[in-house]
Amino acid sequence: MSMEDRKIKIPARCNRKIELKAIPGHFATNHSHINYYLDMTPIKCRHTEAQLVAKELVKKYRNSTSVDTIVCMDGCEVIGAYLAEELTAAGIMSLNAHECINVITPEINSSGQLIFRDNIEPMVMDKHVILLLASATTGQTIQQSLDGIRYYGGIIEGVSALFSAVNQINGVDVDSIYHIKDVGDYQTYMPGDCPYCQAKRKLDAIVNSYGYSKI
Repeated sequence: MSMEDRKIKIPARCNRKIELKAIPGHFATNHSHINYYLDMTPIKCRHTEAQLVAKELVKKYRNSTSVDTIVCMDGCEVIGAYLAEELTAAGIMSLNAHECINVITPEINSSGQLIFRDNIEPMVMDKHVILLLASATTGQTIQQSLDGIRYYGGIIEGVSALFSAVNQINGVDVDSIYHIKDVGDYQTYMPGDCPYCQAKRKLDAIVNSYGYSKI
């Protein structure tokens, strides 16, 4: 049976029109091995689903005083744009001179560190920032992103994800549409502790925020 034939659909608890596609197997990410590949492509790329996600994520920020910038990771720019609209509609204002919410994407270097070029840096420096990403398995990507935003002078207002296996990173809550408990027996392992590797089961694919490449 192919990977695609094993795919299962998981409606979100908050809104059943939001649907995650999960494929069981043996997969490698940059930081860990996992037993499910979570396909979020439709959620990130279809404007109807992206808008529904934004309407759920905005609930976390109803008591925020301001949001100036949304930093989008993992191809979440469409969701980020709708989230900016929802924040504005909810009365969450920006404090920057243009009185609008910036939606930006950083560059990532080979060490996983964020880079904001000189033309983008003013949208982060001394700005109230939301970090938006697709998936967090170990929390390492979130931590690196938060470190980068703070390095450029950003003020963290919150972290939102489509899926997260962690609830908090160093005192910062991670709000997500899906949590690890929503995906059956989802497990994440350090490569040296992976039971599939120990059982000599081959990898199905290498996965990242762009998708998967079969082995």
